[in-house]
Amino acid sequence: MEDGRYPLSSILHHQVPKTQPSPWTLPEVAGRLVEISGAGASAALTIAFGLVLQAQKRGEPVGWVASTANFFYPPDVAENGIDLSALVVVRMSGAASIPRAGEKLLRSGGFGLVVLNLGVADIPVPLQTRLTGLAHRHHTALACLTEKERRVFSLGSLVSLRAHAEKKRIAESRFACALRVLKDKRRGPTWSHEEFYSGPAGLC
Repeated sequence: MEDGRYPLSSILHHQVPKTQPSPWTLPEVAGRLVEISGAGASAALTIAFGLVLQAQKRGEPVGWVASTANFFYPPDVAENGIDLSALVVVRMSGAASIPRAGEKLLRSGGFGLVVLNLGVADIPVPLQTRLTGLAHRHHTALACLTEKERRVFSLGSLVSLRAHAEKKRIAESRFACALRVLKDKRRGPTWSHEEFYSGPAGLC
């Protein structure tokens, strides 16, 4: 998963293919516990910031919680259209503290989207229960980013939607970022989502 040492070049100059509407929208995941998994240099962070951009365009406040060791690269994020001044960022010293920080944000009821960049960390079932209840009560999309292979189990049975993010180079500076749905309690794991991105010369 990308962190501050590696620029998120693949999120620049975002282009979405013009196909039929995808279920991967902020209204679709509002009120749900969503897990976006990825292994290595996956597209999990890129896809997550797509949701952030959707939220900001709708005027919805966004909270982002991560550890100091696993953080995004702000200049690339800003160039992709994200308003950093409107993004509430919480940096924790350890990954184990991320879910509890997320719980405090959810309890406020003031966010349309809360992202927990967990990495390899887990969430105890009692805390998952509280997080899920708060997300549902306030109609907040709760997206958890995890670093794992697609064959590894999800965070737990309370996860409403689990998708695995993959990225592949399709040209010199072109990337396809895809979500492969492994679990969806509303629709069933029968769909996928793909976006195309261009990165600047020298960074891809």
